[in-house]
Amino acid sequence: MTALIRKLTVEFIGTFFLVFTVGTAVATAGTLAPLAIGSALMVMVFAGGHVSGGHYNPAVSTAVFARGKLTGTEYVSYVVTQVAAGILAGLLVRAVGYAPHSAAAVAGTGKMLLVEFLFTFALCYVVLNVATAKGTENNSFYGLAIGFTVATGAFAVGKISGGAFNPAVAFGASALGLFTWSHIWIYLLAEFVAGAVAAGVFLLTQPAERPDRELRSAAPDGGIASRRVEGTARGIAGTAR
Repeated sequence: MTALIRKLTVEFIGTFFLVFTVGTAVATAGTLAPLAIGSALMVMVFAGGHVSGGHYNPAVSTAVFARGKLTGTEYVSYVVTQVAAGILAGLLVRAVGYAPHSAAAVAGTGKMLLVEFLFTFALCYVVLNVATAKGTENNSFYGLAIGFTVATGAFAVGKISGGAFNPAVAFGASALGLFTWSHIWIYLLAEFVAGAVAAGVFLLTQPAERPDRELRSAAPDGGIASRRVEGTARGIAGTAR
């Protein structure tokens, strides 16, 4: 099994259980659903972060790609895998009898765009800082920080937009019937833009993290190439759990 296939397998598993938890927790956990969802993300990040980076979210993968820690091939593969896992999870929630009678009530388009952008930005910004920054390397809290960002957002604005903050969740919830397909563009637009903006803000506030700065900071004795190899060897698992 190649390194990319291993990463995609982990991304599929993590995204699947995240979206499956979203569907079942909304049906059974009542007001505690955000806590269950955030906890599911947290444990899956801890479980798979060392292999794939533990993104489980195309918006997060967008942020990591824009930040320079994911190749184009990996990015496309991650997004396709995450969306497929989300849709399958949504369909299986429906199959086990937890399909909602009707889609969740949400606010107008403008409010949905705003809150989905804000909390997807927050999630991606947290991921970049706790899981890819040199200053927080080898920390033991990254999964907790990421999971609780999602739980916080779901508690705060879930009644406004449904609290997706993740295109894979949006697709899965739409397949389940929890979201309406006519709103899918709102989630995709807000979330992908938020991921890109989060990467831009991260690099703006931490210029030393820019890939070109990392190369220029290599030893002047021709060490640029070796620095590039070292960065590649660390990979997504070490720098973007």
